[in-house]
Amino acid sequence: MNPALRDFSTTRASNQQVVFVDATFGRGGHSRALLGELSPDARLIAIDRDMEAVAVAQELASVDSRVTACHGRFSDISSILADLGLVSVQGVILDLGVSSPQLNEARRGFSFLSDGPLDMRMDQTAELTAAKWLNEAEESEISTVLKRLGEERYARRIAKAIVAARPLNTTSELAEVVSRAQPRGTPGKHDATRTFQAVRMRVNDELEELEQGLLGSFSCLAMNGRLAVISFHSLEDRLVKRFIRKLSQAPSLPRRLPVRNSEIVVPGRKVAGPLRATSSETRDNPRARSALLRVVERAA
Repeated sequence: MNPALRDFSTTRASNQQVVFVDATFGRGGHSRALLGELSPDARLIAIDRDMEAVAVAQELASVDSRVTACHGRFSDISSILADLGLVSVQGVILDLGVSSPQLNEARRGFSFLSDGPLDMRMDQTAELTAAKWLNEAEESEISTVLKRLGEERYARRIAKAIVAARPLNTTSELAEVVSRAQPRGTPGKHDATRTFQAVRMRVNDELEELEQGLLGSFSCLAMNGRLAVISFHSLEDRLVKRFIRKLSQAPSLPRRLPVRNSEIVVPGRKVAGPLRATSSETRDNPRARSALLRVVERAA
């Protein structure tokens, strides 16, 4: 377990039950690590919007009474905790990466490495699939999404090619269209990497989800509680970094304003980050190569 996350799990509260939230449960790697560090009377709330992940969380809850499994978006953390009768918690972890089962199972449609339906929904109960969006969106909207969320330099060419090739129904069809539309590829990267990232983020509203999730998660923290966020690409990490920086800085006040230091409220304190996965962690999990961990503590 990363030392920063181990410190995170040892956060304590006085005169109340210690409660932690794994708001992106996935297949429970972080939750199991936290349970190994938490006391027998602690509580862990496991949240995920993927129904298959929730099923795994329910299995874990059946053998460990400290666990409560919940289906939902991490942006709804405040209402989820309120429904459980919880006012505040000592820690929240957000892992923004796509889980390995989602990538490995072709039927989920997240990967260009295997042929499957163009789905990409993290929540299988949601209506919007990648196929529906790609086949109905305006060319200009597709181009904007590829540029903004995928940082794709050939966004216009690819968007035009997608519209010309519609209807698209499988991951292989999309990957082939993207590859043909690019005059040159990026060494070390599959031609479709950025496009698949952008489409997935659009289908799941990932940036909006992150913005709301950061605010909601921090607002649920008890004093000295900590929020740990693991991001996997620059778009997400910039948002997390700015959020923590804003929390950790004193508000901008007019010069010569007679305000005592004791009257200036700084809500957060940066604890760690950016921290990268260790060599042993990347050896065990190559997908952790791009992971960045940042931790902020509630100070006021």
